[in-house]
Amino acid sequence: MKFHRLCLPKLSFIAVMCLTSTFAMAQKLPEILTSDKHFLPDFSYAGYKFGMEPIPGASETVIDVSEYGAIANDGIDDTKAILNAITSANKVKGAVTLRFPQGRFIISEIIEITRSDFVMQGAGRGDLGTTLYFPRPLNMVDDNGKLSEIRKYLKKYNKRQKNEDMNIDVIYSEYSWTAGFIWVGAKDKRGFAYLDEYNTESPPSLATGLQGKQGQRVVEVNEPSAFSKGQRIQILWHNRQGENGALIKSLYNDAPVKVGSRHWTSPNKALVTQSTVVESVEGNTITIVDTLLHNINNELPTDIKSWQPLENVGIEDFRFEFPDGPYFGHHVEVGYNGIYLNGIADSWLLNLSFHNAESGIITYNSANVTISDVRTHGTRQAHYAVHMGNVHNFLAQRIQIFNPVIHSLTFNTQSTRSVYKDSEVFVQPSLDQHAGANHQNLYDNIIVHVDAESGENKSSYPVFWGTGSGYWQPGHGRFNTTWNLTVIAQSGVPDNQTLLVQGLDEGPEARIIGLSGNRNLELDYRPKPYIEGLNKRIKAIPSLYDYQLNQRINAK
Repeated sequence: MKFHRLCLPKLSFIAVMCLTSTFAMAQKLPEILTSDKHFLPDFSYAGYKFGMEPIPGASETVIDVSEYGAIANDGIDDTKAILNAITSANKVKGAVTLRFPQGRFIISEIIEITRSDFVMQGAGRGDLGTTLYFPRPLNMVDDNGKLSEIRKYLKKYNKRQKNEDMNIDVIYSEYSWTAGFIWVGAKDKRGFAYLDEYNTESPPSLATGLQGKQGQRVVEVNEPSAFSKGQRIQILWHNRQGENGALIKSLYNDAPVKVGSRHWTSPNKALVTQSTVVESVEGNTITIVDTLLHNINNELPTDIKSWQPLENVGIEDFRFEFPDGPYFGHHVEVGYNGIYLNGIADSWLLNLSFHNAESGIITYNSANVTISDVRTHGTRQAHYAVHMGNVHNFLAQRIQIFNPVIHSLTFNTQSTRSVYKDSEVFVQPSLDQHAGANHQNLYDNIIVHVDAESGENKSSYPVFWGTGSGYWQPGHGRFNTTWNLTVIAQSGVPDNQTLLVQGLDEGPEARIIGLSGNRNLELDYRPKPYIEGLNKRIKAIPSLYDYQLNQRINAK
């Protein structure tokens, strides 16, 4: 079992009590952890198997790509050999590992993983590990129609990137927020619904959710016989009540923010999706593994459908490398993208590095994935490092970003209760809450290094950056949380001056706990958040995720 597979430390009950006691002697427990006046989501369900099980090791059945003609370091394109090896691996019943030995392999087509219980494994991301080299971008690769829908969507709505100073006025690139050379997902499944004409029949509703309380796990349903223990389901909240619907209120609580039209113009598409598992069935209620994102009642009914993602898919121990070259601009990317995940659960990406990628990892319609020990670097400007979009319970930990990335650590459209943890951004950092009803997400024990804009009395830097289209604003919904954020001013702020940390276009009822750095900090976050511990790190609880996970483990 490799070191990076280990779960978060599982403290004993005594250890947790000692931790709490030591902390209480040093300072008061943060009110947010003890008060019933301020709702705080339980983020500990993020990650593989809801945070409760270690990531498995390699399977007994191993397919070595070198046995199919993929020879490292020979300068010959290895794509066909790798595809042949995958064909053989797909014939294996039960778990299979596709193994790459040490060295450099050249790939010039999309490599698809379309089955569960499949691990793609290299020899490490370092100099003596496995490098996957991609000599050309995706716009020079046949995608077999995978991106036809998004291309029609971009053209139909004339989605354009305009930069007068660069003489750019072109249709958005389909590679800005989708696609990757390693493409993981069930064959012929759509990544995201852009156009109704492409809709295929979705699974029928199993039942209607009638009653449930936010933060609890019990749901009353009208058809309990449709459920069984261990069943994967999606709980879907729709906004069919228009601009002033009950779900809009649950997301934004009448905050002084402008809510974009996309929240009510597609009433037949779920605005909030919780992908979960049935723990038990009793009478007319089901108990799910993780806590409800929202209430369920007469005003907020839910459709509950079955969900059949790929499971136990892993990609580990690789360096992804793209050639040097120019970056052509935001939304005009050419497709130097690494990994694309769509429709997977209880899976993992471990010990990876990305050199000169426009986007390292892009995600959609997935849940409970652990992304750990990822490093991005290179000279090309990137769009995303690790993208979380339309996902639930993702855990991205120990992410290190050494290259300029427009959206460094991003919670994108409709991402919920996902976590960035123990991560560090060294260049042009942005904690990007990207609009689109993302809510109840956590930045946990993050370090950012900033070059601040100097001012007469204080300098400033927009650490929080609520981007995204106007029709999806505001930047986030309720209860996005930042715990122990460290801001290191590396230039622009004399040691006797205050640094103003900005988040000027964010969302309501954020929680910011333990904001500190190497300068005295002030915070301008709009709308006004709940704040504790400004210029005081919560030393006894470095990670909220770890704390909540250990509370849950010991409660069992």
